[in-house]
Amino acid sequence: MLTKRFLALPLLSLAACAPSPNIAKTATEDPRNAPSETIATNKVSAENLAKWRRDNPSWYAAVEPFRIIGEKGAGVYYVGTEGLGMFFIPTKDGHIVIDGGMPDQGPMVADAIARLGYDPKEIKVLLNSHAHLDHSGGLADLKALSGAQMIASAGDRSALEGGFYLGSEDEDFLNAPPVKVDRIIADGETVSHGGVTLTAHITPGHTRGCTSWTMNSRQDGKTYEVLFFCSATVAANRLVNPPQYEGIVEDYHKTFDKTRDWKPDVFLANHPGFFGLARKREKQKAGDALAFVDDQAFGKFITTIEGWFKDGLRKQTEAAAP
Repeated sequence: MLTKRFLALPLLSLAACAPSPNIAKTATEDPRNAPSETIATNKVSAENLAKWRRDNPSWYAAVEPFRIIGEKGAGVYYVGTEGLGMFFIPTKDGHIVIDGGMPDQGPMVADAIARLGYDPKEIKVLLNSHAHLDHSGGLADLKALSGAQMIASAGDRSALEGGFYLGSEDEDFLNAPPVKVDRIIADGETVSHGGVTLTAHITPGHTRGCTSWTMNSRQDGKTYEVLFFCSATVAANRLVNPPQYEGIVEDYHKTFDKTRDWKPDVFLANHPGFFGLARKREKQKAGDALAFVDDQAFGKFITTIEGWFKDGLRKQTEAAAP
């Protein structure tokens, strides 16, 4: 299991693991969750959203929501688009959502959940992979709709609540609607709700608080480990001169060291192209109930992404040389 291998990794890449807290823990019980003084105003413009839509049509292309893995009425469901991965986990006590897509996609995620036969107002837990507008953008609308508890890492809290891209605060086209974080999650801590437990793995670099999540899902009497990987691409990040944030290169290296040997049964990510959603979904519709099960998929992916990172670092370093 990934979690067991994770605990065996070098101490350099680990933080102390606290006992598994229940989501009902209040801010006063844990000083990390003290309320923020202020939440920023929403600075997302209709003009910038229209440009994102024009430049990234796959991010808005509809996909019929469906169950990826798990028994009917449980498990993990896809509620994203062709280009952006959002995930829904129903439970008997209300539901869990991971990521909200773009700033205008909260209602789309809610509609996908309704089409699956669930009430989006019964979302109780909102999780985020990382604080970039294409994954955090819809969270504020989903929180307003449901009153769900927003749980995120300390490293991404400022960007989530400030509605900005850390290190590029003046780039208004990267703004997202601010969302209040109700609970801070640390490396190795868990979120438990309705019989489902997700473990947070801080995998920084892509953002300072990039958070990957794991959980178990049962299907046909067998348990499968599911990984929702945050990201490790360079994307719009500056690695040098000056770095997007202090320590970013070291963080990428920590994440590659930490994840290199992970072998989840089901690898998912916030961009479906990373895990071959279209191809696997076709196999699933053709009758392969375990189309998304492949414990070799993540290893191949992370090796490729590490190569991309090394190439990006080399190019940026060369460009910055006098």
